[in-house]
Amino acid sequence: MPKKSKLTQVAVKIGAAVGRADRTAHKVAAAGSIVKRELREISKEVESLRRQLRASTKRLKRALD
Repeated sequence: MPKKSKLTQVAVKIGAAVGRADRTAHKVAAAGSIVKRELREISKEVESLRRQLRASTKRLKRALD
C-alpha cells in the first residue's frame, strides 16, 4: 500500500480538529439553551414571590391600621 502523503495526513488532522470544535460548540449551545430556559423559570418564580409579598404587605398594613 502506498503511504499517505503529508497533505492527506494534515487534512485528516484538520478535519478531526474541526469535528471536535463542532461537537464542543453544539454542547455549549445546548447548555446555553438549558440555562436560558431555567432563567426564564426562575424569573417567573421571582415574579410570583414579588406578587405574594405585595399582597402580604397590603394585608399587614390593613391589619396594623
